[in-house]
Amino acid sequence: MSAAPADGRPATPRYLRPGWFTRQVLNRGIRRLARLGVAPAGLRELRVRGRRTGEWRTVPVNLLELDGRRYLVAPRGTTEWVRNLRAAREGELRLGRRSEPFRAIELDDEAKPPVLREYLRRWKAEVKAFFDDLDETSSDERVAEVAAGFPVFEVTTAG
Repeated sequence: MSAAPADGRPATPRYLRPGWFTRQVLNRGIRRLARLGVAPAGLRELRVRGRRTGEWRTVPVNLLELDGRRYLVAPRGTTEWVRNLRAAREGELRLGRRSEPFRAIELDDEAKPPVLREYLRRWKAEVKAFFDDLDETSSDERVAEVAAGFPVFEVTTAG
């Protein structure tokens, strides 16, 4: 068994790859809703520059507001958008015609439990499948055990 790197991330990052239907149909439809500005509460289109190409990449995300702060949570783990955001440290959130530039700061695992718990409470029906037996009532200890598998970024206004 390999040891975890010094930054606390698992040696083999957790990643649940979306299937063809999710990538080609569901995500495209959700992105269209965000572009039209008729999306459910919290839904945004995340735009971030690719770490290799520098080209804009887009994906629908749920923007969580908690105690006056805003967060992006990656329920599928270390996805491409997570890797790109780690490299770029900034991006844009779009809803309709409104585009908001932002800076991203990745949270340490110790800071994640209240954010993950609230994310599960708000979008349980959409994301429960990615959290196994975890839910909004899970103990702090249980949430802390799995926190490393769920990247979380605090989003701040660029400027």
